[in-house]
Amino acid sequence: MPLSITYPSWLHPEIFPGIPVLGLIRWYGLMYIVAFFVAYTLFKRLVKEGFLDTQEYKVSEEDIFSFFTTVILFLLIGARVFSTLVYDTSGLYWSKPWLIFWPFSENGNFTGLAGMSYHGGFIGALLGSVFWCVRKKKPVLRWADAASCVIPAGYTFGRLGNFLNGELYGRITTMPWGVVFPHAQRFSKSLDWLQDFAQKAGLDLTAASNLVNLPRHPSQLYEAFFEGLILWAVIWALRKKKLFDGFLAAVYTFGYGAVRFVIEYFREPDADLGYRIMKESNAPIYLNTSLMNLSTGQILCLIMMAASLLFVAVRIIGTSGKQKSG
Repeated sequence: MPLSITYPSWLHPEIFPGIPVLGLIRWYGLMYIVAFFVAYTLFKRLVKEGFLDTQEYKVSEEDIFSFFTTVILFLLIGARVFSTLVYDTSGLYWSKPWLIFWPFSENGNFTGLAGMSYHGGFIGALLGSVFWCVRKKKPVLRWADAASCVIPAGYTFGRLGNFLNGELYGRITTMPWGVVFPHAQRFSKSLDWLQDFAQKAGLDLTAASNLVNLPRHPSQLYEAFFEGLILWAVIWALRKKKLFDGFLAAVYTFGYGAVRFVIEYFREPDADLGYRIMKESNAPIYLNTSLMNLSTGQILCLIMMAASLLFVAVRIIGTSGKQKSG
C-alpha cells in the first residue's frame, strides 16, 4: 500500500499542453466556466420554486441573466484586485496597476489572469449584488440568500481548478492520502526533522537525491468538499426554512469562515506572506506548530464570522423590536 500519492505527471495547467492555440486553454479557466454554469443552473431552479417571487412580482429570465452577469463581473474584479494588491508582495501591481487585468507577463508570454482571491471575490460579489438590487429596486437580502444557496456549489469547481493547477497545496503530512506536488518546496534529507518525518511517514530516502519532495495535504480537495459540497448541502436544505431575509447569507458567510479557518491549519500559507499573527518567531509554514500561528486567510475568516454574527444579532433585535411595537 503506498504511503503517499504522487501527483499525476500527465496533469498540467494547460488542457492541451504544447499544442498551438489550444495550449492557451487552462483547467483553471475551464473550472471557472463550469462553476458559473452550475451556479446559474441551481439559481434557475430556485427561481422556478418561487424563491424570489412575491405577490406583486415574478422573476424573469432576463432578471436572472442580468443579476448573474453583474455579480460575476464584480466578483472577478474583486478577486483579481484583492489577489494582486493584497496577496502579492512584490509591489509590481501597485507601481503598474494596468497589469492587474493584463493576461500577459512583462516579457509577452500569455499567463491568463493568474491569481484570484476568494475574499476579494466575496467582497466583489457582495458589492455587485447590492449594486444590481438597488439599481433594479429588488430586495437585497432576499437576492443575497438566493446567491448564497448556489455559490458553494460553484466554488467546488474553483478549488478543483487549484488542484489541477498543482497550486495552493497543504502542509507536509504523514497521512497516506498525502500528495507529492511537483512544484512544492523541497528539503535536504540531511535535516534531523526530515529524517524523523520520513520514519513516521514510512518513506524510504536511501535512493532519494539530496533534496526531497514530501507528501502534503491536498487542501484544495478539503476545501472543495467541505467549503463547497458540504456547505452547499446544508444551505440548500435550509432554503425553505430561513428565519428571515438575509439568514442564508449569514449562514454561508459564517459557515465558510469557520470551515476555511480550520482548513487553513492544513493549508500552507503563501511563502511571501507567512503568518500575520505568530506565537513563535520564524515558525515554519510547512508545519503546523501552533494553533496561535494565524495566516492572512484565517484573519479574514474571523472577520467574516464576526460580521455574520453581528448581522444576525441586529436582525433578531430589530425583528423583536418590531413585534413589541406592534
